[in-house]
Amino acid sequence: MNAAKYLQHTLPPLLVAAGLVTLTALATGSTFAHEGHKHDDEPPAPITRGDGPQRLADGSVFLPKPTQRQLALRTALTERGEQPVSVELSGKVVLDPGSGGRVQAMIGGRIEAPAEGIASLGQTVKKGDLLARVHPAVSPLELGGQTAQAAELRAALGVAEKRRARLRELEATVARKDLDVAEAEVQSLRERLAAIGRSLRHHDELRAPVSGIVAAANVVAGQVVEARDVLFEIIDPANLRIEALAYDSRLAADIAGAYGSAGPGQEVLLSFVGGGRSLREQAIPLLFRVDGGTATLALNQPLKVIAQTRSQIQGVPLPTTAVVKNAANQDIVWVKVSAERFMPRPVRTQPLDGARIAVIGGLEAGERVVVQGAALLNQVR
Repeated sequence: MNAAKYLQHTLPPLLVAAGLVTLTALATGSTFAHEGHKHDDEPPAPITRGDGPQRLADGSVFLPKPTQRQLALRTALTERGEQPVSVELSGKVVLDPGSGGRVQAMIGGRIEAPAEGIASLGQTVKKGDLLARVHPAVSPLELGGQTAQAAELRAALGVAEKRRARLRELEATVARKDLDVAEAEVQSLRERLAAIGRSLRHHDELRAPVSGIVAAANVVAGQVVEARDVLFEIIDPANLRIEALAYDSRLAADIAGAYGSAGPGQEVLLSFVGGGRSLREQAIPLLFRVDGGTATLALNQPLKVIAQTRSQIQGVPLPTTAVVKNAANQDIVWVKVSAERFMPRPVRTQPLDGARIAVIGGLEAGERVVVQGAALLNQVR
């Protein structure tokens, strides 16, 4: 009887405790799972700390909507298609041999300014305009020798003129050939003396070989220059050339189009002119003509040349601003996985043109990628 009373009072509390344990396990979902589903396979959702921009534990970034609007983030759906295989080359701006020119000194000497002044940078000049003068550098010994030679010629000219005068007085009694010889001798001495005088006063005039704009002026009044020094460079801004070096000799026969980039927003459209048949710095020089664009180019300015070949490859075209570097110096894009969460995605890229790249690995079609503001998003910590 006592045992029956004990069980009657003890069993209800035990059943209640067992029920509480079961309900707790079902509520947490960590003890039991229904058939065909394992809760342990699902990664836990990242925990945010507050409602501000922050880098989460899985590497993604939580960015609230107000911050997205403040950073002017823009996204776009990706589309995969055939893209031309491109090669990135290093190039620089060079003179067009037909519309540009260099002005070099023919002799060594001192720069003198003409009445109009020395041509300055950016000045528009016409073919034949006087840019500067070079007064020849003559040593005192050379100057003394020329002066002495001029004095001898003047003395000889005086004697020849007197002899000619006597022969003219005796014209009736002397042979005509003697008078002709005297005339020729006087004329020869006069021309030699005039040549010596011009050499003493000679100035080398530097004139523009073509019409255009002075792109480089390496002279000032009084400067001493040597023969063959490049003193002025004149260009036509509407006719410039880009020279790039290619280390694959087959590339010149496979170029379908080309673009140039001097920086963000500084792109130019190029047309392939031709390639050399002689190596320069172990590479083949390629020449391109500038057909337009937004870049303002300067002579000898380095820029990146993207040469598109006739070969095709599958890829996703994106703006160059969509690709940034992570801490490991990898190329990444930011994929929008939810309204306020962005995930970094390592990708493989190749240049497409001056403003776009082609993602050839790491990204599929139909994903929403940040195409504007990716650099700012990449700085969130």
